[in-house]
Amino acid sequence: MDKKIILGVVGLIAVTITLLLALPDNSVSTPDTLPWHITHPTPDTTRVFGVTLGVASLAEAEKQFKEEAEISLFKPQDGEMSVEAFIEEINFNGLKAKLVLTVALSAEEMTGMFNRGLRMNSTGSGKRITLAPDDLETVRKSTVVSLTYLPNVRLEESILAKRFGEPAERILETKNGVTHWLYPQHGLDIILGGKEKPVLQYLPPKNFALLRTPLLTNGEVVK
Repeated sequence: MDKKIILGVVGLIAVTITLLLALPDNSVSTPDTLPWHITHPTPDTTRVFGVTLGVASLAEAEKQFKEEAEISLFKPQDGEMSVEAFIEEINFNGLKAKLVLTVALSAEEMTGMFNRGLRMNSTGSGKRITLAPDDLETVRKSTVVSLTYLPNVRLEESILAKRFGEPAERILETKNGVTHWLYPQHGLDIILGGKEKPVLQYLPPKNFALLRTPLLTNGEVVK
């Protein structure tokens, strides 16, 4: 697994789990699509929302979600490029959220996609590149290695602890005050930012150290 792919996951945006609302007609309603329903078909994989990370392709995830993701390549001002697949709204069991999925692509593959890009837009932190059709097809055939769940409504820490249990470790990022609840056995990182909504990041347990190491570099373990 490319270390750069996993490290890129750490810097994703902050948001939270939704409270149960009236269930719309298009909601997918199964136990397998609850955010706290995490299983491991093998020790090297994590299955959440009906998708097995480290095995399923992006196309298979889109089929499971019944949604087509918006795919873009991001070139930050500082740091490595990454390709992300974004789903604006998903509704599982009445819980509305956004999803961001990352796929297994090498630095060389992403450099080629950057050079073949159709359009480039500036963002506050770098460049967003619209990919060529052949490259979009390559991305959809690539393996999903992480999934970030960005719910719409803030949920109290006590409710998160009840649903997920006590974390194995808490790490405070000293620069921005964000706290990470780490569940290495589940491949789960819950990001809490005070009044901000929580963000849930899922990845295979075998890659968890690649997420934890930079957090320790920029933070400290807290009780």
